[in-house]
Formats: sequence, structure tokens, C-alpha cells
Amino acid sequence: MPKTVWITGAGSGIGAAMALAFAEAGYRVAMTGRNRSSLSEVVSTLPDPDAALILSGDVTDRAGMANAAREVAEWGGSVDVLCNNAGLNIPKRTWAELDWESWDHVIDVNVTGALNVIGACLPIMRDQQDGVMIHTSSWAGRFHSSVGGVVYGASKHALSDISLSLNDQEGRNGIRSTALCPAEVATPLLAKRPGFDASTMAGMIQPEDMAKTALFVAQIQPGISLPEIVLAPVRR
Repeated sequence: MPKTVWITGAGSGIGAAMALAFAEAGYRVAMTGRNRSSLSEVVSTLPDPDAALILSGDVTDRAGMANAAREVAEWGGSVDVLCNNAGLNIPKRTWAELDWESWDHVIDVNVTGALNVIGACLPIMRDQQDGVMIHTSSWAGRFHSSVGGVVYGASKHALSDISLSLNDQEGRNGIRSTALCPAEVATPLLAKRPGFDASTMAGMIQPEDMAKTALFVAQIQPGISLPEIVLAPVRR
């Protein structure tokens, strides 16, 4: 039976690349995002669109994510892999630009949203006694990054520790968790960085590189846990 992956933030960038990589590897691909039309565009690029499921929604909707996880499990027969990828950053990133409304939104999506999706998948993976969770953290979740910003870095440090807690507490249930911590990835999110030079994107990590890394993590044998993978472009 084909395995099933659920990808959040799947409408563009890293999430869209993950959808294509897992689909090409033979997985059934369930995708969640806020923009259904973007998800539909991603599905149109997959080798077998009939082996894809669109579940539009927002990761900050806890009940909605619990319902989505159950729907994915019913549709695919399991939730073998979670790509916990939804996230955001904001223009106002420094203490000098403190903006509570936008900073709260980053925490809501990057931390609480991630927790909502994890919590939705845990009962299913516990019942299976198997499952891989792959979280899109950041270089800023491993090291301080002035360009990433105060609240983004804090949120990604939190996500990386959440991932470690899953290995500590849920490994007995066959659940393994990995935080992917890339430096600059050439995505639409990065292009919104204040003062960003778009001409530098070609030399950065590409979404396809992240997708290949996630697929590698998903396919490693069940006795192995990869707590963290840090990626950076070669400095030239």
C-alpha cells in the first residue's frame, strides 16, 4: 500500500516542492494551506493528481486541524509522514520596530499552529505505532540570526525544541521527529525580507533541496531518529 504524507503550507515554496517530491516517490499526498487555488495548482503538477487530497485550512484552527488529520487518515489509510511546514515571517523584525499584532501572529502560526498539527497527528501515529514528523524550522531556530528577526527566531527555536520533545516522549510509540534547519531558502517568504536582494536567490538553498532532505528523512529505516538537520549554502 502506498504511504501517506500530510504537508501543511503546501501551496508554494518548500511545501509545494515537498508535495512533488513525495508524489514522485509514490506517496499519497494530502495538502493543507489557506489558499485552495494555490493548492490546486500544485496538484496539477503532480504525476498522479488522483493520489492527492486538498484540505484548505489554517493551522491556527485547532479543531480544523484535528478534523483534517482524521480526514487524511481515512482517505489514505494512515498518516505515515507529517511535513509540518506552515510558517511565516513579517517585515517588522527588530526590537526597534516592535509590533505586537504582527509578532503575536508569528507565534500563533509558527508555534501554536505547529503544535495544533502535531497534536492532531499524535493519536493516529500512536495507534499505528509508527510515524515520522518533519518540521520546517530554520537556521534561526539553531543559531541567533539578526536578519531572521526577534520573534521569528524565537518561534523557530521553540519549534526545534518541540521536535526534540517528540523524540524524547513519543519514540516509545514508534514516532520519530526531525527539525530541518536551513539557512536562506529561495522562497516567496524570503523575498519579503526587508532590503532583500532577489539576485542572490540562485545561490541559496532551493525548495527542491529541502524536499529531497525531507524525503530522505521519511525513508530512513524505523530504528533511526534524525533529531536535526542543519543546511546552509556553500559560502563563495
